Amino acid sequence: MTEPGRLRAYSAAVWGMMLRDLQVLRRNLLPFVTRTVMNPLLFVFIFAYVMPKTGQGGQTVSAGIAYATVIVPGLVAVGMVFQGISAVALPLSMELGATREIEDRVLAPLPVELVAIEKLLFGGLQGILGGVVVFPLVYLVPAAEVTVRVASWPLLVAVILLASLTSGALGLALGTIVRPQQIGLMFAVVVVPITFLGCVYYPWAMMHPVRWLQILVLANPLVYMSEGLRAALTPDLPHMPVWAFLGALSTATLLLGAVGVRAFVRRTIS
Repeated sequence: MTEPGRLRAYSAAVWGMMLRDLQVLRRNLLPFVTRTVMNPLLFVFIFAYVMPKTGQGGQTVSAGIAYATVIVPGLVAVGMVFQGISAVALPLSMELGATREIEDRVLAPLPVELVAIEKLLFGGLQGILGGVVVFPLVYLVPAAEVTVRVASWPLLVAVILLASLTSGALGLALGTIVRPQQIGLMFAVVVVPITFLGCVYYPWAMMHPVRWLQILVLANPLVYMSEGLRAALTPDLPHMPVWAFLGALSTATLLLGAVGVRAFVRRTIS
């Protein structure tokens, strides 16, 4: 088979697997929406609606900007990351475990590495859908006015695409490394810490008084997703330089993707 013919065959096989996954997602649309919105919705409801209504907690952070504005980008980022984990890591951990359901995918007429990349891409697609579902909720629910202003549409698109790919790569890496019996431990040791230390509820610059922690959290990819969306949606708030979060997200996608693909190949051919 010629090189162009091989590329067309591989593309058709990947697209076929994507369509299969989309069909499964369509049949499970309600669970998808539920797992996407519950955590961000509860947080924004309590801290940005109930507490301001009852006179508890500060309603502004600086220059009249409501706290609800601060958390909008972070909660959208959380929705994207959680989808990358729940859509890729959890099913993949089971498919690579006792059921060995992944063998059906490996039999597709394309290299095993491309099967892993399809998983990553589909996780990224679900990450984008998760962000789209979460945004209206975190924008409309707060009691105080939420100020969102897109400073640059190209920047917003770039951040969303890179954040979604990073989410899919993180899900692929966790799904191929974590064993099914360690899923609960993964949430306790990985998911919860990256959420609370991901600059979701505060800008990274505001961590300066705790300098050691401000440096430590730079290993967390969610930090760059939150900061990137903060720069794109709430540019009046302090945020990282554009080059910093775009470079970090690109690097995280490549590193996590490489780890995930290598672990996937090792688990499937063993």
